[in-house]
Amino acid sequence: MTLNNDKTKEFTDTETDTDGNSNSTAVASIGSPEEAPADFDKAIEAAGFGRFNLTLFVLAITATCANMFESTTMSYILPIAECDLHLTLTDKGVLNACAYAGMIISAIPWGYLSDTKGRRKVLVCGYFLTCICVLGSALSQNFIMLVTFKFLGGLMVNGPAAVLYTYLTELHGPKYRSHVLMVIGLITSLSLMLLPVMAWGIFPRDWGFVLFDSLEIHSWQIFLFVCAMPTLISGLLMTVLPESPKFLMSQGRNVQALRMLQRIYRINTGMPLDTYPIKSLVLEVPSREAHEDEVVYTIEEKTEPVKQQSGTLLESLRAGMLQMRPMFHKPLLGLALQCFTMQFTIFMGLNTIRLWLPQLFSSMADYESQFAGEDVSASMCTILEYSVNKTAETLTNHEDACSVPKTISIDMYLNNIIVSACGVVGYLLAGSIIRLIGTKSLLTYGLFISGILGLTLYWSINSLMTIIVSSAFITVACISISSLMGAVVALFPTQLRSLVVAIAMMFGRLGALSGNLLFPVFIQIGCLPPFVMVALVMLIAAVLSILVPNPKKATFT
Repeated sequence: MTLNNDKTKEFTDTETDTDGNSNSTAVASIGSPEEAPADFDKAIEAAGFGRFNLTLFVLAITATCANMFESTTMSYILPIAECDLHLTLTDKGVLNACAYAGMIISAIPWGYLSDTKGRRKVLVCGYFLTCICVLGSALSQNFIMLVTFKFLGGLMVNGPAAVLYTYLTELHGPKYRSHVLMVIGLITSLSLMLLPVMAWGIFPRDWGFVLFDSLEIHSWQIFLFVCAMPTLISGLLMTVLPESPKFLMSQGRNVQALRMLQRIYRINTGMPLDTYPIKSLVLEVPSREAHEDEVVYTIEEKTEPVKQQSGTLLESLRAGMLQMRPMFHKPLLGLALQCFTMQFTIFMGLNTIRLWLPQLFSSMADYESQFAGEDVSASMCTILEYSVNKTAETLTNHEDACSVPKTISIDMYLNNIIVSACGVVGYLLAGSIIRLIGTKSLLTYGLFISGILGLTLYWSINSLMTIIVSSAFITVACISISSLMGAVVALFPTQLRSLVVAIAMMFGRLGALSGNLLFPVFIQIGCLPPFVMVALVMLIAAVLSILVPNPKKATFT
């Protein structure tokens, strides 16, 4: 297809090449040529807000639950599966971390696929594959089998987990876009509150049985099976939802983008397609009406014919490198490294505490039950020492320690529900706080407060103080992560957005992996080191956040 530099002919030439594509660089247009082409923000606003957005809200609920369940369920089964799987303290750290290892490996490939093949394909395939892996983990009979399926689950879920942010923001106009990530944060807290509720309803039941005369099924495996449902529902929902029009525009497929916008308009308003007020879209790249799998990697004006991709692996990799090239130059390079480092440190601090809390609360409940009526203090250091000794006793004297089925005190479930409920309240207040002090200030102050709270856990003198401090820490840190992801989405161009989010999530997963492997090591060294680690990484992120540009001054490009 030859590009025409004549500006008058550009919007009137309708000749076509032999491949069926328009010979001009005019935007895909339906209706009067006198109407000015609309940019994406104007077009998505014209589509309205209604039933389609409510469907997206349902997707956000199930998909966020799927994402959080995949990385969090292990922390709840550790106390009850300790005897069944013969777990050491290090094994528990590995189970908490193995999903993140899979996420790290798959981050860049998923981001590349999202920015080239589309958001929808990644979401559909990713959630269905994740569902298979979760069901596999539910049937696991030993530590190695469980680690393998959790690793594969992390490998699969990382794609849709990162793309979900981009997909949801690209399907909302500027009026609602700033609230989308906060809504996801709220749903994240609700999903984390749902997990202990589900555990409370399933773990105490005597639901053990043998499947196919060989597979022993315990209550914790039924818990994992139930946790597979959100991934299945999310995959089914995505089969009926459209591709992101913003992605289609960035690929030069404006005709398809306009059709998707018309569909959204019809769902929201109930009006016929031809009443959609936008008749043409601005040209971001040479317009394509065919070759759906063809990928366009630049929005620069061309002075020579645009060659079609050969579809070979070599060409695909070359095109991918061309797409990523702007990330290795100013001003994006410095900003990307800054965001990636912050994501690493925040996830390292937050997910270390978050994933070990169920184990700590379980040990706390056991300790208080064992020494009920005695004048003993359930300080943080006392609980950590008790947990280490209890795990060692289970391994050295397995038959006696596991002769009676493991029972978990109701306090463990209630404490985790309280922590998650505080996160929900925090997100409800976050919108007002943002309006009061701004997104960047919330990010910086939140990280400084999180660092202080992380160290304060060391001086916790009883279970009540532990619940209060850990609730505040997790709430503030989660809100800070949502603010950071909002900044990442706003500060990078469309062609790199999913890739940047995927790489940022990869660094976050690396931080979570590192923290969960180091935490049991530091616990065995002493009481202070694990909390110094948590506080230090949060304060490093706080300092770096001062240098992040204000997202309000960024444009959605």
